[in-house]
Amino acid sequence: MMRKNYKQAALMALQHFDLDWIQIRFNQLSDTCTFVIETNKEGTFLLRLHSGRSKEEINSEIAWLELLKSKIDVPLPKGVHDRTGSVTFKVEQGNGEGIYASLMRWVEGEHTNERLTEEQIYKEGVLLAKLHKAAQELELPPGFNRPVWDEHSFRKAMLRLKVHYHSFLSDDEFTLYQSAAEKLYGWLSKQHKNKNRRTYGVIHGDLHQGNIIFKEGEPRPIDFGRCGWGYYLYDVAHTILGIYPLQRELVIKGYESVSKLDGEWVQTLENFTVMVMIENYCHHAPDPRETEGLKAEQPYALAILRNYLRGAPFLFNTIEI
Repeated sequence: MMRKNYKQAALMALQHFDLDWIQIRFNQLSDTCTFVIETNKEGTFLLRLHSGRSKEEINSEIAWLELLKSKIDVPLPKGVHDRTGSVTFKVEQGNGEGIYASLMRWVEGEHTNERLTEEQIYKEGVLLAKLHKAAQELELPPGFNRPVWDEHSFRKAMLRLKVHYHSFLSDDEFTLYQSAAEKLYGWLSKQHKNKNRRTYGVIHGDLHQGNIIFKEGEPRPIDFGRCGWGYYLYDVAHTILGIYPLQRELVIKGYESVSKLDGEWVQTLENFTVMVMIENYCHHAPDPRETEGLKAEQPYALAILRNYLRGAPFLFNTIEI
């Protein structure tokens, strides 16, 4: 769908609400197209137009956020009911097709333009642990339907990369990615999904640095559009991938101030970090707007893969490029 058509769909979606809005502003286009809605008195909202998600999945995300609110002292996105009492509805487009939409209350906060302080990084770890601890204590609503992030989803992502890798990788470099993926397949196949344990449950699924904002020094999570079943350390991997080794240590210290990590967690986290890195490239590879950025990141990414394949620690170490 063209951006112009998304704008038309957004304007149609707003007709489902009694909002005295004064401005609609395009936010971003990924799997979900989002618009910021400014109002006179009700505050700010985020309108989401969903691609490839069922109504049940979107409803489950919003229901999950409501459950989390009862267990965690952190501001979270909140779904807004339309005139009919629904939090998800379809915007018809006149050709028999439509797109699901939802409206969320805006979470106040800002991305940090300057380098994050040690305290902020530490608090990101605390936030992650709080989210995971709350997840362990919640009873899921009937019909809860969210994605599963595991070997199957990773294999599906690799199929996408196989089609599009030429945009930023040579054949030899892609072979390195395939070798790392094969190692991950074998490791993932041995991981047990036990929802009664402290290692696996419902996770944010995409809590990278761009999805953490700060208000008065406190981190707040946004964009739960990828929340689903997964390992808690897979969630941690999203947060630490884009920061420096010493900062990663601070995230772990913050996490363990709430919830201790057991067993061979360093090796587990390294596996998930490689998985997340490859998944990110699988996701962005088809988008020509991302190509130059992906190319620029490859020296470091390939160095991580080489260390991973020979079993050399890399997560908390400076690696040679």
